[in-house]
Amino acid sequence: MAKIKEKKNLSFRNKKAYFDFTILDTVEAGIMLEGSEVKAIREGRVNLKDSFVRIIKNEAFLLNAHISHLSTAHVTYRPDERRARKLLLHRKQISKMYEKVTKDGITLVCTKLYFNSKNMIKVEVATAQGKKLHDKRESLKEKTLKRETQIALKSYK
Repeated sequence: MAKIKEKKNLSFRNKKAYFDFTILDTVEAGIMLEGSEVKAIREGRVNLKDSFVRIIKNEAFLLNAHISHLSTAHVTYRPDERRARKLLLHRKQISKMYEKVTKDGITLVCTKLYFNSKNMIKVEVATAQGKKLHDKRESLKEKTLKRETQIALKSYK
């Protein structure tokens, strides 16, 4: 009997980005990875918490994203865990994003890293504007209210 492999729908969200920023617009981009990084992503060894996107010489780079080493990877070849990873975008998309970023208070943030239908790793890059402290408090209140209503509905049934 042949074993049937189940496809896991792996996606990693940057929860801190949704908390700290209001997301304005998103773009899907490919990402250049080295060596065992793809396998490490499949194992879930990704942290997007402090990651951001910077445009350098008309090229977009994902900075500060942490992809851990695999234990099965060769000892001599281990790429830097927090290295700059180039994002694969069209020139027009990069220039459009650059125009938005040059405005005050707008930044580029990685919101999601996932496998698409063709099993390629994609990154969702968002233009975002920073939230004020009172906005963050409001979002926390909404979150707790939603959680309380869910608990009340469960206990009611």
